[in-house]
Amino acid sequence: MSSVKNEKIYFISLGCDKNRVDAEKMCFLLENAGYGITSDLEEADAAIINTCGFIESAKTEALDNIFDMVNAKIEGVIKAVIVTGCLSERHGEEMMEIIPEVDAVVGIGQNSEIVDIVGKALHGTDNEYRRSPLDLPLEGDRLISTPQHYAFLKIAEGCDNHCTFCAIPGIRGKYRSRKPESILEEAHKLVSYGVREIILVAQDTTSYGKDLDEKVSLASLLRDMSAIEGLWKIRILYAYPEHITDELLSEMASNSRVCKYLDIPLQHADDLVLRRMGRFGSGKENLELIKKIKKTVPGITLRSTFIVGFPGETDEQFDSLISFLRDAQIDRAGCFTYSAEEGTAAEKMKDQLPEELKKERAEIFYDIQQEITQRLQENKVGSVTDVICDFFDEDRASFICRSESDAPEDDLMVVVPLKYDLIPGEIYKVRITGTDGLDLAAEPID
Repeated sequence: MSSVKNEKIYFISLGCDKNRVDAEKMCFLLENAGYGITSDLEEADAAIINTCGFIESAKTEALDNIFDMVNAKIEGVIKAVIVTGCLSERHGEEMMEIIPEVDAVVGIGQNSEIVDIVGKALHGTDNEYRRSPLDLPLEGDRLISTPQHYAFLKIAEGCDNHCTFCAIPGIRGKYRSRKPESILEEAHKLVSYGVREIILVAQDTTSYGKDLDEKVSLASLLRDMSAIEGLWKIRILYAYPEHITDELLSEMASNSRVCKYLDIPLQHADDLVLRRMGRFGSGKENLELIKKIKKTVPGITLRSTFIVGFPGETDEQFDSLISFLRDAQIDRAGCFTYSAEEGTAAEKMKDQLPEELKKERAEIFYDIQQEITQRLQENKVGSVTDVICDFFDEDRASFICRSESDAPEDDLMVVVPLKYDLIPGEIYKVRITGTDGLDLAAEPID
């Protein structure tokens, strides 16, 4: 079916890679129904904002974008505004009351009905669409929005960990693994499109397969996926520390197509804070895990995220986190200042800390971690590695590349001078010649 009026949709997707995959599925459905997807608001008939509702700053960003699109509607630039994603799932009723100019608020369980919803919104039918998040389809074709040579692949949906600071289980529902056959079929399709690097994502990738009858795991999925001809690397994001198995580490150590890279959100290092967060393990156990990973997978790059300013966090407990950073020597680590999220257990905890103290601790964290990252980057000077070229940066007059140590969009880069005339999406062997801030400078060997 095609759109007689050739109506076009301006699509904004915010938040994490998992939300991005949901947006790509909706874009495919819309395009398949005859709608055009445009990056020019002036030529759009409707705007869709696929929101994030994880923390306060993400909600603020989402609301800013919604109000921008509402203003565009009032000014006659577009006819309709549709809001999807985590914020609409979490606060749909309030949104319709507070922003009546929004034409449709869509819970994630009705993403598959986006074509009908957009059609009704464009023809004056205001509505709120809410259904169980468990109705969100795990499979579906996508309109890939990343550069051709890499793509995110969601292997599971939902979360069962129930950390006290996190609203995701209430938004996304229980953990649901995709069937391995479905994932491998999608991976084959992505590689046939020219994808060289597949990035596996879920709320917790290392829990993959726990809810399936057949004996599958993240390690077995990696083994099967690595057999796809034409694939360069498979990257793992969002690995929950308690679920990192010996089988997984062995597969990462022996399989050259799996990036020697692991993203492990550890959240804190003080035992009492971890208990209050609803996290398993301890600071000592997490430190031992990091040592084990580095020993089992030599040369691995580790990335993590932490929370500072959690309710009741004392100076001594924050010092424990800083001591952990110095001992662990994690390659890349970021931190969030704690945000009290509605409906979470931590929101009701006493001793909520002032914002200024949270920001002060975050600055200390970043100063320490930047020193660590800088030193580890400098240690790579003189080494030889393979990189994939992402794009040409006009401001730097250089090609921006990544090694297996660098996830796209959020990590560091390998910068190659313009004179070498690289091709985006191609793999090159380079020698690291120095550092460019925290990024690395390099020159091709061949």
